Amino acid sequence: MDFTFLIVIFLIGFIGSYISGMVGIGGSIIKYPMLLYIPPLFGLASFSAHEVSGISAVQVFFATIGGVWAYRKGGYLNKTLIIYMGSAILIGSLIGSYGSRFMSEGGINLVYGVLALIAAVMMFVPKKGLDDIPLDQVKFNKWLAAFFALVVGVGAGIVGAAGAFLLVPIMLVVLKIPTRMTIATSLAITFISSIGSTVGKVATGQVDYIPAAIMIVASLIASPLGANAGKKVNTKILQIILAVLILGTSIKIWMDIL
Repeated sequence: MDFTFLIVIFLIGFIGSYISGMVGIGGSIIKYPMLLYIPPLFGLASFSAHEVSGISAVQVFFATIGGVWAYRKGGYLNKTLIIYMGSAILIGSLIGSYGSRFMSEGGINLVYGVLALIAAVMMFVPKKGLDDIPLDQVKFNKWLAAFFALVVGVGAGIVGAAGAFLLVPIMLVVLKIPTRMTIATSLAITFISSIGSTVGKVATGQVDYIPAAIMIVASLIASPLGANAGKKVNTKILQIILAVLILGTSIKIWMDIL
């Protein structure tokens, strides 16, 4: 293992975790394609889809810890939403991550592409008046939230993501949760989801531990920094950043599939 490999993997983890902490996602939507496509550009060996999904699952677990810690004050964390969506997505991610061992490389990428496309479409749906709702007056359908979280968990578990790139659009568009509460709460739910994904990937031998360890170190440094930056950025800009990231990733994945 050479110095270039260490630097490239660390920077992928750092950049992805900073952005993910800022917009309230675990970061797989960013780091999955980065791990697939960037190492070969530097003459490094490429990772398989199974290896990338395994590394992503472990890294997201630690990245979300840092993000949640940064948002622990200010009333941004909706505990009811965390309980309902967190428990449902944990079950789904365990099912998905275990079942992924029976899927082909192309199958994993196809699931990822479908999820990213759905999320991209949802992010461009108008969200007027969301951020006018006081945080202590937010209401939502608990069982609808749990249902969507279960479905997201299965798909996210397959690709080694924690599902926040789908959770955020669902919380904004379907459940009508204000942007900053969505960002903070989705990080907490993503942390719970990543437990299932991580356990499933480790148990089925899909984790390359050295690059995963490098990504973890980068995540613990960058995620809190990104979360603190996100508190100061206009919510409309945060929504645009996330929408562009999801759309760009979706286009790239589908170009490769087709």
